Amino acid sequence: MKVALFVTCLADHYFADAAVDAVRLLRHLGCEVTFPDAQTCCGQPAYNAGMSREAARMAHHTIDTFADCEAVVLPSGSCATMVKKFYPRIAADDRAVQAAALADKTFELGEFIVRRLGVTRLGDGLAGRRVAVHQGCHALRELRLEREPAVLLEGAGAEVVPWEAQDECCGFGGLFSVKMSAVSAAMADRKLDTLPRVDWVVSGDGGCMLHLDGRSGARGCGVEFVHLATALWRGVDGHPD
Repeated sequence: MKVALFVTCLADHYFADAAVDAVRLLRHLGCEVTFPDAQTCCGQPAYNAGMSREAARMAHHTIDTFADCEAVVLPSGSCATMVKKFYPRIAADDRAVQAAALADKTFELGEFIVRRLGVTRLGDGLAGRRVAVHQGCHALRELRLEREPAVLLEGAGAEVVPWEAQDECCGFGGLFSVKMSAVSAAMADRKLDTLPRVDWVVSGDGGCMLHLDGRSGARGCGVEFVHLATALWRGVDGHPD
């Protein structure tokens, strides 16, 4: 299957290794991966700021950029939600059909591997590794991806440890963390207060990872935060290069 990687801004600037690992993982699973050079931000920050016209312009650009792709995969539940759920709402009337077509062929990384490729077993590279999963709000509540990360991590040999606050919002929320920073930090601290003893906290959403990792570092928690793409690639029987 031919897959286009929509890398997302946060992966591009903060999690480049995870983006590379996503490509390696998809190729290992038999996909031909392309990277359309014209891709930009999905437009979610503008949309959340109430700048609907600007967000629609970015959506139209993205629709054109990925128009000829068989499937589009994003290492981000947040950005995948923007394309799948909000593009059809904000696209101009004459772009509605194209927006719906892009939404139908767009997938978050874990979603694509489990639901489209039908893969749940990756290897034993994470054997002995205790991990907790943070599933971002967009992936969990908009895309209804409840078990995909855990299934894949277990299928890579990891022990997924129950987390009392696993399904609670981390408090990031994009502009929310700027406008209501005290509340945002308190929500992250609440999650970290309930974190069990683990080697890694794994998430498929870069914004959540930046927020939780920042608060964890400020508190001296000492836990490592690992993007889902990197965790899964390390689980592929020693993650061959």
